[in-house]
Amino acid sequence: MGFEACHPAVNFIFFASVIYGAVTFKHPVFLLIAFLCAFAYSVKRCGKRAVILNLCLLPLILAFALYYSSYHHFGVTVLKKNFINNDITLESIVYGLVIGLRFATLCMWLEAMFRVVSSDKVVYLFGKVSPLLSLFLTILLRLIPRIGQEARRINLAQKGIGRGSNQGNIFQRIVNCLRIFSMLITWMISALALESDSMRSRGSLLRGRTAFSIYRFDNRDRAFVIALFSCITLTAMGVILGASKMWYNPRIIWRPLDGIGVVTAIGYLALCFMPMALELWTEYRFHAARKRGGHNDATGQRLL
Repeated sequence: MGFEACHPAVNFIFFASVIYGAVTFKHPVFLLIAFLCAFAYSVKRCGKRAVILNLCLLPLILAFALYYSSYHHFGVTVLKKNFINNDITLESIVYGLVIGLRFATLCMWLEAMFRVVSSDKVVYLFGKVSPLLSLFLTILLRLIPRIGQEARRINLAQKGIGRGSNQGNIFQRIVNCLRIFSMLITWMISALALESDSMRSRGSLLRGRTAFSIYRFDNRDRAFVIALFSCITLTAMGVILGASKMWYNPRIIWRPLDGIGVVTAIGYLALCFMPMALELWTEYRFHAARKRGGHNDATGQRLL
């Protein structure tokens, strides 16, 4: 009974707010808060696989910053010149790191969202508002986890005839990977067409249709929404007052965190950490209830 057990509207509001913050904030404090919270929650939802994937994003961020600074030469702090005699500035490198960090944070939030927001929740939220959008999002959310499974199946089948991704020399492996990728693309096109026809034949695009739903907006959802909107309001007011302003061109200028900035950062930290806190609180209550149940059983056995 974690965050995925909340009402779909609650899940949607949270992920919409944190994804919007991940792609708009430029201040290093807010970027660090979003990155650490997204890292922790994606690991909580996806396990060890998320740890490996998230750590692999770190060198990609650095590589993107170097690439970005090679082709964007704004800023006044010149570090060196590249091989075509263009300036590499500190401002362009730092802004490349900012863009890479925002993209990595977005990837981690999306990774967690795919585990929390199921296709049933998408149909429930958007089925009556926009049946076509609901159909598209449902197919997309269902297809993304299947792509990796189908790629492993194709690779396993190709290994049986000596054409696996890790068989042969380097050139043969490249050819084998391209062949597997071509098969995967063909499968994706076929799967999209089949799923679209299947959903249409079931009347998914008909107006006024009804759908089975097991979701109910209870008191826990109301309390979570109140806390969620309180954090969003606190963060938005700080942004309006300029607590998150940041400039990278032509010089790095950022506003130190004063009283308003600290309150805004605390509100944004509470916003990003809310689902993780709910997961930890739920686990704590579950283990506490098990301990009480085990203690009561042991007491009853001693009385007998």
